[in-house]
Amino acid sequence: MKKLHQYMLRSYLGPFILTFFITLFILLMQFLWKYIDDLVGKGLEWEIIIKLLFYASATFIPLALPLSVLLSSLMTFGNMGENYELVAIKSAGISLQKAMRPLTILAVLISISAFLFANYVYPVANLKFGSLLYDVRQKKLAFNLDEGVFDNNINGYVIRVGRKGKDNKTIYNVMIYDHTQRMGNTQVTVAKKGRMVLTPDQKKIIFTLYNGYTYHDVTNGPGYMTNRPFEILKFKKEIIPIDISQLAFRRTKEDLFKSNYSMLNVKQLDHAIDSLSSQLVQREKRYRERAVKRLGILPVADTGSKRYEVKKDINNKINKTDVPFPFLKNYSSAVKNQIIEMAMNNTRVAKDNFYFHKEKYVEPRKKLIIEHEIIWNQKFKLSLACLIFFFIGAPLGAIIRKGGLGLPVVISVVFFVIYHVISVIGEKAVRTGEMSVFMGMWLSTIVILPLGLFLTWKASTDAPLLDAESWRKYFENHKIFGKIFRFLGIANMFIKKK
Repeated sequence: MKKLHQYMLRSYLGPFILTFFITLFILLMQFLWKYIDDLVGKGLEWEIIIKLLFYASATFIPLALPLSVLLSSLMTFGNMGENYELVAIKSAGISLQKAMRPLTILAVLISISAFLFANYVYPVANLKFGSLLYDVRQKKLAFNLDEGVFDNNINGYVIRVGRKGKDNKTIYNVMIYDHTQRMGNTQVTVAKKGRMVLTPDQKKIIFTLYNGYTYHDVTNGPGYMTNRPFEILKFKKEIIPIDISQLAFRRTKEDLFKSNYSMLNVKQLDHAIDSLSSQLVQREKRYRERAVKRLGILPVADTGSKRYEVKKDINNKINKTDVPFPFLKNYSSAVKNQIIEMAMNNTRVAKDNFYFHKEKYVEPRKKLIIEHEIIWNQKFKLSLACLIFFFIGAPLGAIIRKGGLGLPVVISVVFFVIYHVISVIGEKAVRTGEMSVFMGMWLSTIVILPLGLFLTWKASTDAPLLDAESWRKYFENHKIFGKIFRFLGIANMFIKKK
């Protein structure tokens, strides 16, 4: 039995490692295709790109791991079924459950490892990946002047060159607008020829211009808005150093991203959910208290004179048929209109405050709590998905009896796409409030779990689930489908005779 278990483990680990890295590579290529515009043309060092790809690979493991478990299980048991190894195992008196026992233990260990990864490694990798990707996307393009184009990548300068030499350093018809004083186009330097050289520390670029002019609006003198003084400086040679250190790659502190829900583990998520929920309850309590005070019974007017007028008007005789509300029947028309207008204004204010409180605080806070709960459930969902996919792939491979990368890949992709689509639908339903967090997040698991149990039961009982001959006999012996089959057979014979 030990040799059989060792053989099963060796047969499974090879395809599992292979499919895992292939899946990870495909997801990584998808990432490069998505963010290729943010990486090209910025002069990034290879070290930064390798780090970005490494952290991105770590964040793709939650997608690659379940798919690799499903595909490797299909391949392993498909190869054994195709080579009649499963038949030999069963003929030796060993059931499929006993043969799967070491792989089942391995699947449980993979599931536990998946949870530990999602809880401890994934938040750190996601933090480093998110912060590094943010810095890469914020970095400006590397300094590269194009012919005939005004380049404003350097803050404070707009540079244009008409033509560049073959050495990529000699430039012709140069125009440099100096905006460092933030006064507009008050200084411009033009030259017929020049050279640009990057300093060894790559923090400055030196423009050496020949035979040119510098035009400068004098704005620091008295009355310049009226006189508009203007200076022209002619030069044979001028050196203009321009600082380009702002174009260098700069790292943002990771502490700025640590509070994001995708960067937290289960314990931190629990604390964040409790804090946000208690803050929401306290805020709603304070709002209700203020609303009660704001909507309490208010006097008609604040001044003593107006109160005297109200009492005087109350004693006046009024026509009861003109009273719109019974409780205002003892008031005069003027006082009654004043009370109604005040009530309407208070109602409008209360309505506006309610919608402002709901849209600006309650709804965003509830959405934030839901996002935390989604991430919390995803950590457990990943580990259970690995276990379920094993119990789908192993019995299904024993049933179809096809190994290799052909049919198993197609079946694995179909099952995984169905699972992933249901997961996305569930998450969107949770975010829109159509489903509870538990139901939406575990919807795909609830749908796919019975399938795994059904396939395991069918494989254990050697049921001919995908045997075409068995299905044909079943439909021929069926009361309703049998009549249809016989009718179609007679129709085919009649057509052949014709």
